[in-house]
Amino acid sequence: MNDLRAERLQVMLSPEELAAVDDFRFKHRMPTRAAAVRELLKLGLATAAVDAGPNVKSSRFGVFGRGPDGHTQPHPHRDAED
Repeated sequence: MNDLRAERLQVMLSPEELAAVDDFRFKHRMPTRAAAVRELLKLGLATAAVDAGPNVKSSRFGVFGRGPDGHTQPHPHRDAED
């Protein structure tokens, strides 16, 4: 595989999402956040069959959901899959 990376992807994460990436990184002894994100992308792309459909907002695809009081909670669609 060619490791030349010519494209930059900027992603905004909530503090909880960043903590989840860092937890994954340290648990798997990965050298950088970028390496952890690439590995998570690889794992997700290998297992996900997402059909977003029309008019779906990007917030639907967050790692954590927000309750009515603004606090984080697991997404309902993720609980149903477990």
